[in-house]
Amino acid sequence: MRAVGDAPRTFTGWVGTENNRIALVTSSAQEAAAFRASHPGLREMDCRGKLLMPGLINTHCHAAMTLQRSYADDLSLMTWLNDYIWPFEAKQRPEEVVLGMTLGVAEMLLGGVTSFVDMYYYENCCIGPVDALGIRAMLGCSYFDSNAVETFRLIEEAVERASAGSGRVRIAVAPHAPYTVSAENLTRGKELADRYGLNLTTHIAETQDEMRIVRERYGCTPVEHLDRLGLLDDRCIGAHCVHVSDSDIATLAARGVTVSHNPQSNMKIASGVAPIERLRAAGARVTVATDGPCSNNDLDLFEELRTAAFLQKSSTGDPTALPAWEALRLVTANGARAMGYADGELGVIREGALADLIVVDLCKPHLQPVHDVVSNLVYCGKASDVDTVMVDGRIVVEGRRIPGLDLAGLYDSVSRALERITAAR
Repeated sequence: MRAVGDAPRTFTGWVGTENNRIALVTSSAQEAAAFRASHPGLREMDCRGKLLMPGLINTHCHAAMTLQRSYADDLSLMTWLNDYIWPFEAKQRPEEVVLGMTLGVAEMLLGGVTSFVDMYYYENCCIGPVDALGIRAMLGCSYFDSNAVETFRLIEEAVERASAGSGRVRIAVAPHAPYTVSAENLTRGKELADRYGLNLTTHIAETQDEMRIVRERYGCTPVEHLDRLGLLDDRCIGAHCVHVSDSDIATLAARGVTVSHNPQSNMKIASGVAPIERLRAAGARVTVATDGPCSNNDLDLFEELRTAAFLQKSSTGDPTALPAWEALRLVTANGARAMGYADGELGVIREGALADLIVVDLCKPHLQPVHDVVSNLVYCGKASDVDTVMVDGRIVVEGRRIPGLDLAGLYDSVSRALERITAAR
């Protein structure tokens, strides 16, 4: 068995879990035997020919937008939002959002994502279903000026609901963007986040249209605007950050903001290429995420990681940019820190860390031979290579199946929901 931790190394050995934590990491057969003897009834998994590694962490998505997958393609962002997405969302019922969320979580789990940061509506209704699926999540309650007051009330309700659950689900405050939410409501959202100790996540500097709107209104960049309002700190996750100046980059790094890079969505909507290598060089925390399954159009974080690495090499003209080891860190250890977990607590294989692990089947034509297992993962890996998934010490995917989830029935329910939504006037 090989395991990937937060340092650039692999090893062949044994990993043992107890309750929801990793209790053993060793290459010693004697230590493994002692652990086995001290845990009668222990279930063992033979992972020869497979790779054990930390689960992937998706730091920005709109999981329930599986309902809009391939619904509106090949459009500019503003046309996409104003003419298709927002009218569709206005017709959705809470139970239909839950269906979309369930489908999205199933896709992520089967692709090795063990934690995700979401940003959508009716997140308070999704807490129970998400918790039941076993994934780790930060559900960001999204708002505009038009629904800010109601969303603030729902955030308080969601915090209470989440606190009564397993502890895997956290809540975040999620204003849509600095061009769609007023300064007053951005500030109120931040005050609410501080009151409850929540993360705040928002879209930042995604498109040139956003840059123009913010400059016309406030005379500055989106990063400068958010910084003046006090929203930027180490509990802020900023999605995209495509159009950022050197000064913006310095601010994001100094404030400890997590930049969630969404390369495929940015490419599809022609938003541009985020300057990830400049951000990393400045000391900013960078992660990689999928964005929503309507602007991507999937939730395959392996594919996203490959794209992120290749795009930085291409855009900088430097083939050494974002090497495989560093890229893998962005969707493991960095993602964990973005979600508020301490160093070494999540996104690594280390004794005492949370047992969020995945098993990748290396016996695939596209993963052989194995000269460098990490390069194979980043440059060749696919969501479909994931065989087994453990979250919080519990197996939630085994043999590429999610126990207890009727996928065929879910697909039927989604189809019926879409018939109603698309027929509604």
